[in-house]
Order: sequence, then structure tokens, then C-alpha cells
Amino acid sequence: MKKRVTLTFPKRAVQMPVTYRLAKDFNVAANIIRAQVAPNQVGKLVVELSGDIDQLDAAIEWMRSLHIHVSQSVTEIVIDQDSCVDCGLCTGVCPTEALTLDPQTYRLTFTRSRCIVCEQCIPTCPVEAISINL
Repeated sequence: MKKRVTLTFPKRAVQMPVTYRLAKDFNVAANIIRAQVAPNQVGKLVVELSGDIDQLDAAIEWMRSLHIHVSQSVTEIVIDQDSCVDCGLCTGVCPTEALTLDPQTYRLTFTRSRCIVCEQCIPTCPVEAISINL
């Protein structure tokens, strides 16, 4: 099973090897999608956790016991097809190739399952056709 979560670390927990402990102690893989972590500051990680449902739940409870705020991520990229001009600028910054131009029609194609919600495409769009749905 997979769960995409946002982890908000208190200042004192930023130095902890959380992803290592998830793998070692709970057999949960953590794919880091976005990270904002610095010493002595509140840290934020968006991760996709993979593993057995019981192990995922135990890992989440363990993180909460360390005062790490865990919230389900339900954000996704939204493309306004009426505003999009199919310029392709967003395809150049998409690290997973979730955004591509169809070679036959030159129309933008969005493969949601490949998107990691890194948000790099949002500021790139000249007509602001790309946004995030919270």
C-alpha cells in the first residue's frame, strides 16, 4: 500500500534520521517528493510511504509520538484546458515527464499517475493554466 503524506517536523526533530528508521524499524519505504529542512527550523517533507498497511500505520503512530505532524496529502496539479495554449514550456521543467506534448497533435498531455506534485510547472506556465488543488 502507498500513502502520500506531509510531515512537519518540530525544530528538535529535524536532526533525526526518520526515513532511515522507517525503513529499518518498520520496513516502510519513503520516497521523498519535496523537502524543506534546515537546522533549528521547522521542517517539511512530502513523502510517499510504501509498505504493509499495518506497518504504515505503526510508522505513522511512531512519527506522531515524536511530535511530527503527519497529514494525508491530497493535493494535485490541475490544468485548465480552456486556458492552456499548449506551448509546452511546462514539459521542460517536469522531472517525471507527467507533462508531455503529443507528437502528432502538439497538444499538452498530462499523465496524473506520473505527477509527484513538485509544482515546478506552476510558475513556468505563461498563461497561468496550471494550479494546485488543495
